[in-house]
Formats: sequence, structure tokens, C-alpha cells
Amino acid sequence: MDYILLIIPFCLAIILGRAIIPYILLITYKKRLFDPIDARKLHQTSIPRLGGLAFMPTQLCIMALSLVIIYNFGLNTYFVKEITTWKILPMFVVWGVGMVMLFIMGVADDLVHVHYKWKFLVQIVAALLFPISGLWINDLYGFFFIVGLPYWFGAILTVFATVLIINSINLIDGLDGLCSGLVCVSCLVMGGLFFYNGAWVHTLLAWITAGVLIPFFYYNVFGVSKRRRRIFMGDTGSMTLGYTVAFLAISYSMNLKEIKPFAEGAIVVAFSTLLVPVFDVLRVIVVRFLAKKPLFKADRSHLHHKLLRSGMSQHGAMMSIIGLSLFFSIFNLIAVQYISNNVVILMDLVLWGVMTLSFNYIVNKKKTVNI
Repeated sequence: MDYILLIIPFCLAIILGRAIIPYILLITYKKRLFDPIDARKLHQTSIPRLGGLAFMPTQLCIMALSLVIIYNFGLNTYFVKEITTWKILPMFVVWGVGMVMLFIMGVADDLVHVHYKWKFLVQIVAALLFPISGLWINDLYGFFFIVGLPYWFGAILTVFATVLIINSINLIDGLDGLCSGLVCVSCLVMGGLFFYNGAWVHTLLAWITAGVLIPFFYYNVFGVSKRRRRIFMGDTGSMTLGYTVAFLAISYSMNLKEIKPFAEGAIVVAFSTLLVPVFDVLRVIVVRFLAKKPLFKADRSHLHHKLLRSGMSQHGAMMSIIGLSLFFSIFNLIAVQYISNNVVILMDLVLWGVMTLSFNYIVNKKKTVNI
């Protein structure tokens, strides 16, 4: 029964995503709502960018219906126990509120373009909802030799982490299948971790999100533009997905028995699936700052651009980054069992640094040969 109650919503999310996306394609082509073509973009044909419209409504509807059915019919005592825990319920309520805020802002940006300052403001307000609801990073599990955190500091750290993750997911959405693939892997992994720890409602959210991304991934990667079967997710999708994975990562990292039992290394494991986009956006920001360039101006300095310049195909670059994210997830999950959090993060940084320098060397060598 436990598995069925999780698998049915997952399959339903796939079915709804598969049913909704063709209608979005039909409307976007009729109204000519295409992603603009410029020197930074990789596509050279008109492609709609409102695929993210399918995500948030599907997530909220299936989550709400699943919990109502499970609660009213008493189908599973584990679910009922979590739903009736007042420490958990407000967290999911504000997640829904934040999703609606970011969904509206994303649609506005995809249709008429919104200045990044307004998007940033909405992201901060949505992130503030987490600590207000009782969801905040309250323990670093020895990271930087810190254990428990006071509320005010944990709340600030939570808001910072949430905004960082939202923008990391948003900025890495520059390659077909990359953003949806990364988030899908992240949700499947975190869903598995929540399931192992008995956090059934969090597992449900993670796997519903993964489910709705599977049909989108197909249209985004394998859809044919000439047949009007290809679509991008746009900011509507990337911001709401970023908010969801931030919610899941912070929930797993929080030391709260109502969510899961105490686990050493939870803070490292929780954010492992997000290390690639977060490390990449931090690197880009540092490089832009040192070069005295606008921090929020889009360019072609992200990891996927480096992989393409090194000679990889788009699909090859996409699969390499998703594989790298999965590697960090498995490596950290195993490493925290034997090594301290500080050493594990240091090893992650070293591995990331070596990889970045290697690709820089390959790209520079390729430029020299072409000259």
C-alpha cells in the first residue's frame, strides 16, 4: 500500500504533464509566444517557452488531492500522522503560496519581460515564507564546526540558500533537457532519501515533481521544431522548480523529528544534488565581479557553454552535467558516513576546481589550434 500511494500520484503527474503540454504548444504557436533568438541562445528557430505552465498547477493539484484522499480515507497511518502534525502542515501551505507568487512572476517575465530587480524581490519574499512557517536551517551538523543555529541566523541562511538555488536552477536552463534533467534527478534522489526516513509527504512532493518533468524532458530534448513539438520551460518553470527543490533540500537538512530522524551529514547530503548548478552560478558571479561586469547580465560563461566549446554535443554536455550531479549525490551520501562534513565539502570543491580548470585548458587549447 505504501508504494502504491506514492507511485499512483507519480504516474498521474506524468499523464497530466503529457496531456497539458500539447495544449500549451498549440496556444503558444497560435499566439506566437516564442523565445527570442539572440547571440547568447543556442537555438536558431522559433520555439515557445511556456512549458513551465504545466508544472505548478500539476504539482499543487495532485499534492492536494492525494493528501485529501489519503487523510479522509485513512489509507496510510504514516501519511495521516504527518498531515496532522502542525509543524509540517504550515510548511507545505507556504510552499504553495510561494509557488503561486513565483508562477505569476514567471509568466509575466516570459510574456513581457520583467526587470531582474522585481524578480529578485519576489524571490526574497517567497523565501521569507519558509522561516515564517517554521522551515529553516537550524543545524549545520558540524559544518564549519557549527552545530545548532539561532533562529535569526538560520532564517537569514535559509533565505539566502533559497534565493541562490532558485537563481542557480534558472541560470543553468540554457541547454535542452539540462534544467529538467537535473531537477528530475534531484527530486528522485531526495524523494528516495525522504522515503527511507519515513517522510511520506515530502516523498510525495518530490516524486510528483519528477513525474511532471518526464514528459517535458521528452518534448524539450526530442521534440522537433518543424513539427511544433519542441518547447522550453521559461522562467515560469525554472523559478518554481528552484523553489521546490530548495524546499525539499532545506526540509531534509532541518533537524526536526517530525520530518525525519536525526542523520549525521544531512546538510551535505541535502544539497548534494544541487552542487553543480550552485557551484556554477557562484563561479560565474565571482568571475563577473572580478572582471567588473554586471552580475546579472546573461552571457556564455556557464559550465554547459564550456562543455560545448570543448567540442561536446548538446546532448553529450547535458548528460555529462546530469551524470556529474548524480556522482556528487552518491559520493557525498557515502562519504558522510565515514568522513566529516568539512572534509567532504572540501573534496567537492577540489573535484569541482580540477574539473573547471581541465575544461578551461581544453577550451583554450581548442582556441589556439583554431587560430
